[in-house]
Amino acid sequence: MRNTLRAAATAAALLLASTAHAQLLEIGFDQSPAGLDPHIATAFSTFAIINGTIYEGLTRVDKDLRLAPSLAESWTISPDGKTYRFKLRGGVKFHNGASMEAADVVATFDRVMSKDIGSPLASRFTAIDKASVVDAATVELTLKEPSAPLLTSLATLAIVPRTMQADKESLQKQPVGTGPFSFAEWQPNSFIRLAKHAGYWEAGLPKLDGLKFNLVPESATRQVGLSSGTYSLLPNIDAATALQLQGKPNVRIVETLELAYTLVGFNTSKPPFNDPRVREAVNYALNRAEIVAAAQFGKGVPGGPLSPALKDWATDTKEFACYAHNPAKARELLKAAGVAEPVAITMNVLPRQDIKDVAQVVQAQLNNAGFKVELKNQELGQFIQDWRNSNFDMFASTNAGSPDPDDYFFRTFRTGGSTNVFKYSNPKVDDLLDKARATNDAAQRKAMYAEVQKTLACDGPIAHLTYGQLFSALRTNVQGYEIMANRSLSYLREASQAK
Repeated sequence: MRNTLRAAATAAALLLASTAHAQLLEIGFDQSPAGLDPHIATAFSTFAIINGTIYEGLTRVDKDLRLAPSLAESWTISPDGKTYRFKLRGGVKFHNGASMEAADVVATFDRVMSKDIGSPLASRFTAIDKASVVDAATVELTLKEPSAPLLTSLATLAIVPRTMQADKESLQKQPVGTGPFSFAEWQPNSFIRLAKHAGYWEAGLPKLDGLKFNLVPESATRQVGLSSGTYSLLPNIDAATALQLQGKPNVRIVETLELAYTLVGFNTSKPPFNDPRVREAVNYALNRAEIVAAAQFGKGVPGGPLSPALKDWATDTKEFACYAHNPAKARELLKAAGVAEPVAITMNVLPRQDIKDVAQVVQAQLNNAGFKVELKNQELGQFIQDWRNSNFDMFASTNAGSPDPDDYFFRTFRTGGSTNVFKYSNPKVDDLLDKARATNDAAQRKAMYAEVQKTLACDGPIAHLTYGQLFSALRTNVQGYEIMANRSLSYLREASQAK
């Protein structure tokens, strides 16, 4: 009898363990994040792990790039567009057990705007004069001027506990949010594990018991892991990896045209890129169609300052004269700028294989048009540090996009913008960005952003290269996962995995 009971207990324990394992989604992830503070970090690796999983904003962007309520269940806007009042969702708990209240939202705004914190998100909220507590469930934002993109920008502002307002260290290693998953464990260079947030405000979610981001830099190892079932998801992979996994048993591929873009950026505060003719020369030297073909296996499109996925906003690249591949014209511009050939440039390269591939193609194209480019491959932390400190001549990277042009343009190209590491300043662009932010007239905003795109395409501090097809590879038993054009993994809250 004892043996029978013991066998039954063992079988039950194994069944429970198997079920628990089945509901821990094993993810093959390519990079370790450079910190987990949502108000400081800028790397894709951090964004993917924390956005919509650990952290949430007052609003959110859904899979169709439409705005939806999140921690704010509703809001009202005054007739003059300068007062926003948000009704907070009831029953929301932080992962530390504290209730989320208006004081936490106000403290979050104050933290992001603090010069001591130095958040790159600050430029998105410069129109806000004051954030105030009306009552525990109501927050009021008073604006200096109307801000058309505000509600979209709020989707990127992770709400944190008020106790973190002046803390610059804790959230980097121990994030605390309201999302469907809470931080559980970080084994450096091995994995980051998130656990189901049992007190999550939306009934029935998340469906998984947890997420485990296995940090595996080798693409081949991740592919083998997915094929064997060791991993159930490889999110946001490049075309080369997707092609190699296509048709593998029990594997399916999902894709979308992404908002993120590949780029080369210039430091406009020092020669030779302080001269706009040199920046224009780079654009003429580039062959974007060749970059798509050679570095992205044809799975992408040449692109300007906005993704073609933003059909209401993006200007066709045919409108940009400097996008015509013309090495002879590039040399003419270098001569007019008084720059002797070859123009020696060091290009910092983001440590991702797809960007390394792009950088090599760009290097060859520029070297054929009067430049002499040296590639500087860096580890992620050093790359980000040099980027933040404007310690570069040129760099090759990829950046996230946003459903509203202001979210990208204002912080990146406005004089003094929080991610304007290029030291770029153009009074015409500043004026257009200020006016576009302050009007709610959609037609006027579109016309202004079209003018901004035409200026930035050839004169700006970034040569936008391509917008690729974004892929995710997953086991066929994973259900409910939606790929997002902005690379967010927020739909993992609705994912499940069958036995």
